[in-house]
Amino acid sequence: MKSLLVYLKNYKCESVFAPLFKMLEALFELIVPLVIASIIDIGIANKDLKYIIKRCLLLVLFAVIGLTVSITAQFFAAKAATGFSKELKHSLFAKIQTLSFTELDKIGTSSLITRLTADVNQIQNGVNIGLRLLLRSPFIVIGAMIMAYSVDRKSSVIFIVITILLSVVIFGIIAYTIPKYKSVQNNLDILTLKTRENLNGTRVIRAFTEEKNEVDDFKNKNDFLTGIQKSVGKISALMNPLTYVILNIGIVLVIYLGGIEVNVGNLSQGEVVALYNYMSQILGELLQLATLIISVTKIFPSASRVEYVFKIENSQKNNKSSIKKQSKQTDNEVDFVNVSFKYDGDSEDSLTNINFSAKKGEIIGIIGGTGSGKTSLVSLIPRFYNVTNGSVLLNGIDVNLYSKDELISKIGFVFQNSVLFKGSLRENLKWGNNNASDENMKNALVKAQIYNEMMQKNGLDTEIEQNGSNLSGGQKQRISIARALVKKPEILVFDDSFSALDLATESSLSNEIYNLKYKPTVFIVSQRANSVIKADKIIVLDDGIMVGIGKHNDLLKTCEVYKEIYESQFQKEVNYE
Repeated sequence: MKSLLVYLKNYKCESVFAPLFKMLEALFELIVPLVIASIIDIGIANKDLKYIIKRCLLLVLFAVIGLTVSITAQFFAAKAATGFSKELKHSLFAKIQTLSFTELDKIGTSSLITRLTADVNQIQNGVNIGLRLLLRSPFIVIGAMIMAYSVDRKSSVIFIVITILLSVVIFGIIAYTIPKYKSVQNNLDILTLKTRENLNGTRVIRAFTEEKNEVDDFKNKNDFLTGIQKSVGKISALMNPLTYVILNIGIVLVIYLGGIEVNVGNLSQGEVVALYNYMSQILGELLQLATLIISVTKIFPSASRVEYVFKIENSQKNNKSSIKKQSKQTDNEVDFVNVSFKYDGDSEDSLTNINFSAKKGEIIGIIGGTGSGKTSLVSLIPRFYNVTNGSVLLNGIDVNLYSKDELISKIGFVFQNSVLFKGSLRENLKWGNNNASDENMKNALVKAQIYNEMMQKNGLDTEIEQNGSNLSGGQKQRISIARALVKKPEILVFDDSFSALDLATESSLSNEIYNLKYKPTVFIVSQRANSVIKADKIIVLDDGIMVGIGKHNDLLKTCEVYKEIYESQFQKEVNYE
């Protein structure tokens, strides 16, 4: 939690004034019992109506001042807490953007969403409550004990004993509930993941009529979370009755012993009332402190979860120095040298001893069965993941030596799952090149075989819903391809990006890509032989091993895996002689 308090640095004044004004309010509350005691002992005892009225007006003045300083404290606390939350969210979001795919896979999207929303909101509430009440309640409790001691030393012993007993109850319950609240937040991650999957997969769920099963599964997870929260709530609920019992016993003792002292003349009636009021103040403030501490303890699990994200070290170090001076003269755009790769946590390699070179302007096809490592291979080029062994070279230089910006600027990547953002078509295409002209974007749409369809709508101003929900799968793929083409990178990677296209559209699109005027190096990942048949080189993968490399006709003769893929799709006998 301490490391997060740095986000209060721009709100130092508010963080100081909020508790100060609250303690000022508390100071007036501590004076009130003495004023009431004087009304009883002097005003009522002497039947001095004028004195009583003056003291009552003084109480009204204290109330007005107390209300004013309380509102002021609320304002400063709210300003500091919301500002703290804003800066924490910005910083946390920025940190998440710097994480590599390895870290993102490890933590999980649903968990990051929960940490960025529910956890940060929990911390914000804790900061708000803490600034307002964390010092106020102890100040009143200690102040009431001091004031009680000044009224009657004997009765002050009762205050000390009661305070100790209450502290044992409060902190004992807190020690039990803190780890339970952490379990609540972890199970909230699971529930968030389930909710996210159901929202994203609504169409699939309905297509397979799995609504009832998903509702039941959600109910089971929700009931489990509810059960944990109830178990914590039951223990927390003991706090109020236990503290009330202890404090009411204290009040009874104060009144009983005070009555005895009044009879023998050691105390006045007003002083007994003052002692009672101080005991009541302690009761109220300790109950408030107990509730406050429970609320604050909820933020510690949330704070530790947020701190964990900040403490994660990116497995991909960003080389900030430019490597332009280190450039080497080579005809190869990309080289894989003895590359092996294993996902974090996996026991076996996803890729084993991959060796090949791609010359500038070459078209490289990558084909293989499901799970053969095609996506893993091309993900190493922009360094989405680090190689386990070997090295990936770009223009003869290890990709690890490039800065993140330099590396990504050279590569246009079209992923398997087309992701579009809510906004206009123009805004989505400018993700590829923020300075692209309308003419360049239209040319990219033409090459991607989506121009006519978009022009029939609203052209570049066509509105795209969240995640492209108002577009078909094929339209989303082609817009994603156009977005990469707008960038005009040195290397284009199409990771199974034609899967939603019909054969005619795919053929036209492939021809455009094969005949790009500026001749980028292109990697085409596909399970269709038709997509890579014209490639300059075809890399055949099988269970992470490169079992063949060459042109189409050569592979039909020399690579059994490629031959099987081709025959299974074209379903005809071919004479390879």
